[in-house]
Amino acid sequence: MTLSRPEPYGRADKRQAITQAARRVFGRDGYTRASMDAIAAAAGVSKRTVYNHFTDKEQLFLTVALEGAEEVTAAIAQIMDRHLHKIVDLEQDLIDFSLDRVAAVTSFPDHFALVRAIEAEAAHIPPPILKSWIAAGPQTGHLRLAPYLRRIADRGLLDIHDADSAAAHLTLLTVTDVNQQTFYGAVPLPQEEITQLVTIGVRAFLRSYAPTVP
Repeated sequence: MTLSRPEPYGRADKRQAITQAARRVFGRDGYTRASMDAIAAAAGVSKRTVYNHFTDKEQLFLTVALEGAEEVTAAIAQIMDRHLHKIVDLEQDLIDFSLDRVAAVTSFPDHFALVRAIEAEAAHIPPPILKSWIAAGPQTGHLRLAPYLRRIADRGLLDIHDADSAAAHLTLLTVTDVNQQTFYGAVPLPQEEITQLVTIGVRAFLRSYAPTVP
């Protein structure tokens, strides 16, 4: 069963202060070591106030993880539409899209610190949280990319039989490669190196999915 998030309760500004502080504390200390006392102190509220908004640490962690994923997903959706809605030069459009997608990581540093914590502590995080996290994305981001690649294939620019798999391959060859080397932005790479990695990945993708010549 997927764990649901608690309904917001109380003043919105207090809740926002708590979730922002929780994201920082969980990203810094990880799920296991983070305490509600530390989160309350970082938010500038009492621990009782935290519990007025969230039942326990598990629900608070789930809330900040999913809200962060939703924010990143919305940003990536805009990037997809900007670069892939209308294709002019397929290779360059895919490179530009992938570079902007990589750059988005640096726009959400607290969220991706949380991503690092989730990956490091997966064995110690309650399974319902992991299940909800996986369902929310960014791990499922390729499923949102797939319809764009399907439309590109319909124009004869790609030869794709399974758009979901193709989208996963493009993600692995570009964004995932950079994110693994930078630990989601924690260890920056020179922009020239990022551009090279993305360009190589896009070209490998295009070779794999090039239309068949009659």
